[in-house]
Amino acid sequence: MADQSDIIDTAGQDEAEIRTGLDSAIAGSTKVLAWAIFAAFLITVIEVFARYVFNSPTFWAHETTSFLIAGVFLIGGPVALARDKHIRVRMFYDSVSPRRRRMLDIFNSLVALMFFAGLAFASWIMVSKSWFNPSGALHLEGTGTSWNPPTPALLKLLVLICVVVMFVQTVFHLIAAIRRETPDTSATEKGH
Repeated sequence: MADQSDIIDTAGQDEAEIRTGLDSAIAGSTKVLAWAIFAAFLITVIEVFARYVFNSPTFWAHETTSFLIAGVFLIGGPVALARDKHIRVRMFYDSVSPRRRRMLDIFNSLVALMFFAGLAFASWIMVSKSWFNPSGALHLEGTGTSWNPPTPALLKLLVLICVVVMFVQTVFHLIAAIRRETPDTSATEKGH
């Protein structure tokens, strides 16, 4: 049975996985971003009362909550990367030596950089189409409803921002993995 010191040690390990200042800033932003979930909940409660109690539904609640939840979902990518909670095949990763883990981290970072570069290019195309009309004039894509907020254009920009942030995070993680000494490498270097 786990005692309080085990729980505290486990909590401390989660914080130790944050590797860079950028990761720390992104992980810290979740306390602010959590309020978007609360705002979406509050808007939903207001909509339920307006619709079923006062028989006067709103025309903005659904689109606003969808925008808030989608935005929080998108920001989950950089947050997972900052906290080192992205998908990894732990069975292989945990079974190898620290030196091989370092090599896997370098390989993973290189593959991720290629993926994020391609995703950033595709996102840039989406953003340019949703922010500008064919003549090049600024015209934000709307939802096409009676309210027609520019949330599709804003979410596409947020996709681009999140992908660029994850690219930069991955560059920092790659640099850290290359510089990281492991018990295997530090002993070899001292012997020469």
